Amino acid sequence: MPLPHAPRRRVPRRLGLALLAVTALLGGVPAKAAHAADGPGWTAEPAAGRAGAAVRPYFYLAGAPGTVLEDSLALANPTDREHTVTLRGADAYDTAAGALAVRPAAKPGAEGGAVPGAGSWISFGRGATVRLPARTRAVVPFTVTLPPGSAPGDHPAALVATEAAEAAEAGASSQAGRAAEAGREVAVRVNLRVGGPAVAALTVEDVAVRDEAGAEVIAYTLVNRGNVALAPTLAVRADGSFGEVPGRAPHALPVELLPGRRVRLTEPWPGAPQFGRVRLTLTVTAPGAARATAAASAWCLPRSTAARAGLGLLALGGATAAALLLVRARRARRVRDLREDPAPQPLPNERSRQLTGASR
Repeated sequence: MPLPHAPRRRVPRRLGLALLAVTALLGGVPAKAAHAADGPGWTAEPAAGRAGAAVRPYFYLAGAPGTVLEDSLALANPTDREHTVTLRGADAYDTAAGALAVRPAAKPGAEGGAVPGAGSWISFGRGATVRLPARTRAVVPFTVTLPPGSAPGDHPAALVATEAAEAAEAGASSQAGRAAEAGREVAVRVNLRVGGPAVAALTVEDVAVRDEAGAEVIAYTLVNRGNVALAPTLAVRADGSFGEVPGRAPHALPVELLPGRRVRLTEPWPGAPQFGRVRLTLTVTAPGAARATAAASAWCLPRSTAARAGLGLLALGGATAAALLLVRARRARRVRDLREDPAPQPLPNERSRQLTGASR
């Protein structure tokens, strides 16, 4: 049942900018998804607001600092045995590669670590542990308390439902069942927005070209310098020694860049030339944000061993020819100088002294 708390108000809920159902990551390892299509077991998803309402892929809650928001999580157990699930709030973040993850629960007695974020604003009260009998469904209310001094903008979080490994193993009837159910964890995304100025800003940095599995890729870093989540779009222009070469047309990137986060990404470059110096210009845009660009120059070299060996021989031949031409040019210059400058003749007085033998 809901716990008494400070005066609260319910705010309208709407979908966010992108329709994403988030899979929980425990310490960077994907957990099972939140829907029954993943296989047997319990499921977790946002509770329907009213009869006939559309299924919500995640929660969206917004309010001013100091507001207490309410919503509910639906748990369903379609199996033939009982499950006990523990609920908690967690911070969501971008990994270095751009994948969305949630932070694991802090170990009892642990100190330090990351500063608590929006996940700590979520409370299930005494409903944090839920017993799900076979073939039943439960709707669990929770609250989100926006701190009075919370910064405006997006604060990504998640609701994490966990079944302890011991409980799952006790109810599993086979070794395969124990492997599938032990330690199951499901996360449902929560988009929280604190009222105030919304700033959309991003930059693209550290552009470089590198070889991956015999193909050229463009590596770069995206940084969200605003306070709202961004869905970026990338375009690549490439200019070679003899004009423009194929780059990449504008296209949406498969990442959502959270506020203050930095991700390192790579872009395939199928149009990379076999040889030559190329200047790349990356342009990144996002709704509401100013256009960001970054440029870098790189040499493209043949990728096959035979082509590189041929290029090496060609370079060696060119260097040898250049050395021979230099030697010939110096020799010709020396001969020309000797022809233009005759041997010096002695002065008249000097010649007479040599003939008479007079003392000098």
